[in-house]
Amino acid sequence: MSGQPISSEHLPAGRLSSSMPSGGSASQGLSTSPALIAEMIARARAAQKIAATWSQERVDEVCVAVGWSVYNDENIRRLAELAVAETGMGRIEDKITKHKNKVMGVLRDIRGVRTVGLMEEDLARGIRKYAKPVGVVGALAPVTNPTATPASNGLSILKGANAVIFAPHPKAKKSTALACTFMREALKKVGAPEDLVQVIEEPSIELTQELMRQVDLIVATGGSAMVKAAYSSGKPAYGVGPGNAVQLLCEDADPEDAAEKIAASKSFDNATSCSSENSAVVHRAVWDRFIAGLQKQGGYLCTPEQKKALRHYLWITGKNGQENLNPAIIAQDADKIARGAGFDVIEGTRFLIVQGEQPIESDRFFWEKISPVLTVLPCDSFEEGLSFVERITDLCGTGHSSGIFTFREDYIDRMGSYMRSSRIMVRQPMVSGNGGAFFNGMPSTVTLGCGTWGNNITTENIHWKQFINVTWLAMPIEPNRPKDEDIFGDYWKRFGK
Repeated sequence: MSGQPISSEHLPAGRLSSSMPSGGSASQGLSTSPALIAEMIARARAAQKIAATWSQERVDEVCVAVGWSVYNDENIRRLAELAVAETGMGRIEDKITKHKNKVMGVLRDIRGVRTVGLMEEDLARGIRKYAKPVGVVGALAPVTNPTATPASNGLSILKGANAVIFAPHPKAKKSTALACTFMREALKKVGAPEDLVQVIEEPSIELTQELMRQVDLIVATGGSAMVKAAYSSGKPAYGVGPGNAVQLLCEDADPEDAAEKIAASKSFDNATSCSSENSAVVHRAVWDRFIAGLQKQGGYLCTPEQKKALRHYLWITGKNGQENLNPAIIAQDADKIARGAGFDVIEGTRFLIVQGEQPIESDRFFWEKISPVLTVLPCDSFEEGLSFVERITDLCGTGHSSGIFTFREDYIDRMGSYMRSSRIMVRQPMVSGNGGAFFNGMPSTVTLGCGTWGNNITTENIHWKQFINVTWLAMPIEPNRPKDEDIFGDYWKRFGK
């Protein structure tokens, strides 16, 4: 089988369920992984062949129907409750908010966009662009975001008249399957083929690798092992790099505003998102007010002794001898994490705060934590702070994101031109801002490309644009060849021919 093996920690062995109506899985009567997936692919291709004949109006009608199925309050609550119950991660009300924002954000972004037929024409250049489906997409969903990921990615994929087969994380398979059930019901309601959306109901390493081998395009949202396997599958793939979002507060920042936004972002859904701030580098001029602001917003400042206890609880050494995050702390409540580390926090604590230490490279707390634990570090100047942000992201998260609280345009421009980040948020909470929000112009998504810095193919937010093929049609125009002098004239004047 082609592709790099996926860690069994991410995908334990399993089989496809025979309950085809609920989520669109393949039959257990097929005996091998290739045959199981081939049966799903065949159904997806039959459904996609129909979708490929649709007008733009029909595609949009289907997208609105599917969008409503994963947006209406009753279904969203069921999804949120099941996700928390099944995975033990995050908060129900936050997941409801996430669903509302992500689905509506995608519906906003795809509204009025042409993804079928002639989508653009440049008369002066004689160029016409025609949008066409990519085919059958294999979409890998993470345990930290098992319902909003298929909902938002599914809409972007359907917008291109494609079919999609989801491969969920085994610890979130019921949640992802329920989201797919709602989408399939919506497809049926408007007379569209249900098999435009399918899910592997009993995921395994073998089935997920086989899915990646047989589809036309892969979108992988999740851990690094999953993304590496997608890139090694032999098929085109959109993956995401590791997150490690860092904010920089300059001397002119409003520390209370920054504290409120960062606290809300850090504690949202117990930091399940890769965009949850892991660190904040803070100018000493606003340090005291910022820390006080964080505490006012439910932050608990750990003592050095408590930080040491956290260090031994958050990271543990696995059987392979490598130190990794303790699975027991991922997306858990702050007070639960504190108790696990051996100390208590005050009532109402939403997140923990630890002060980082120099050298940055020796303090593990500057790494991604996927938990409501925020690392803070003082700086003496903008340039020093920018250097700290760069060093932190180079430990983990190069290419993902960074943020800045300042009103100085020169600082904003300096960070934008200097940082190897695919997205930079200015005076915004990163957990909502990175993936698109109603207060910024970023495309709405749960899948964030990190460019070559993060071993990804694109720096873009993965949205509808990535799920269409575009045919360029060139009409003949009047020749427009420049003269040699127009191109080389200045060079000849300086250096001669």
